[in-house]
Amino acid sequence: MRAQIYISEGDISKVLVKSLAEAHANTNPKLEYIHEMFRKPQDVSKLLYYNSMSYEEMWMDCADKLTTMIQNIIEFAKLIPGFMKLSQDDQILLLKSGSFELAIVRLSRLIDVNRDHVLYGDVVLPIRECVHARDPRDAALVAAIFDAAKTIARLKLTETELALYQSLVLLWPERHGVRGNPEIQCLFNMSMAAMRLEIEANHAPLKGDVTVLQTLVNNIPAFRELSLMHLEALHRFKMAHQSHVFPALYKELFSLDSVLDYTHG
Repeated sequence: MRAQIYISEGDISKVLVKSLAEAHANTNPKLEYIHEMFRKPQDVSKLLYYNSMSYEEMWMDCADKLTTMIQNIIEFAKLIPGFMKLSQDDQILLLKSGSFELAIVRLSRLIDVNRDHVLYGDVVLPIRECVHARDPRDAALVAAIFDAAKTIARLKLTETELALYQSLVLLWPERHGVRGNPEIQCLFNMSMAAMRLEIEANHAPLKGDVTVLQTLVNNIPAFRELSLMHLEALHRFKMAHQSHVFPALYKELFSLDSVLDYTHG
């Protein structure tokens, strides 16, 4: 009987890994495209275009690009085995509180850590040029987001590991307000077990006995802080620029209610 249970769990893990890897591949730019963009000579006209943007224009452009990324994150979430069986309230809450965090994980694929460049839409920009902001708090936020993404990029995760990591971040069981805690915890545990096997197969410990998996898990609370900082920066921007209209999905996910939810979480 024990052997049968073990095989069953192993089969479940294989199905989970395969499903998540496919979901990740279908909702992200292909690695070949990213590497090709990094190899291309820089398009000076596009660099000048982004350099000439006003603070407000850059905010809105970032909001558009983040919205596109989040649309893909939502599609990814729907493909996580078991996610669609959670209550609709819990699905919405996990996505509202976790989508920005997953965007940071996805950003890590778009960074060339050796040259300190990022693929921003269809142009490669030096990261230092992305950190300029009128408000020092906004500049600190952008710098911290890139630092977090670079920390992930330096770990050289496989695409399968990145897929599993996104599942862990989204299903993080300590999110305030979720009702289906046992179901979410179960899904999280399955992703964690699969992730542990992948990491052990592909990575040696970093320093001493500190593992790649420990480093990744320890980073998750910091993503929450960055998500809160983004909500606060957005609130400041909206107060100062009330005529600007954000994409509907961006408005829905990043509302003042979200700030209050985090504050009381």
